[in-house]
Amino acid sequence: MSARGVRGAAVIAASLCVLSTIAFGLWLPGYSQLAHPVALLGARGIAHATAFNVCAFMLPGLAAAWVCWRLRSGMPAQAGFAARIGAGLTVLAALAFALQGVLPLDPEDLEATFSRAHAAAWTAWWIAFAAGACALAFGRDGRPRSRAWAAGCVLAAVVVASSATVAWPWTSSAVTQRVAFAAWFAWLCCAARRA
Repeated sequence: MSARGVRGAAVIAASLCVLSTIAFGLWLPGYSQLAHPVALLGARGIAHATAFNVCAFMLPGLAAAWVCWRLRSGMPAQAGFAARIGAGLTVLAALAFALQGVLPLDPEDLEATFSRAHAAAWTAWWIAFAAGACALAFGRDGRPRSRAWAAGCVLAAVVVASSATVAWPWTSSAVTQRVAFAAWFAWLCCAARRA
């Protein structure tokens, strides 16, 4: 597929997740984008949960994995080990993002097996991405060095990791989760241009 197709896949993945979250949030009575996690829209027992999980997690995650795979497979022979590992980790991160839709939350019991599995997929997503983006920033990928690309990778890694692990006192965890998703999708669109 052409470079335009790779960029299109990244934009479609981001748009699908955002639009699904907005649309399904409007359909769920009492749901607040500022107070509730995204995954609540796909939780067990919620109306249209399967459709939401497919549209917001699975399809965007698989599209993102394909974009990240193109980033890795497009590296020339002289690319360094760190950059290749980093790109591979971003593929795993994208698959973990998709897995969040396969393993929905159980809103009645956040300690239940389903909820723990969803949390594990979330954790795998942000850890793999943060590590992969840093490796891409500092690794030699065989392309002309780009300070903007390296800085973008580090910035996205820091935003995603801090959003996932630090309680920001000025806002809710629902907002920080959306900031993490936004940073990841912004990085994905940049990665698609580099792929």
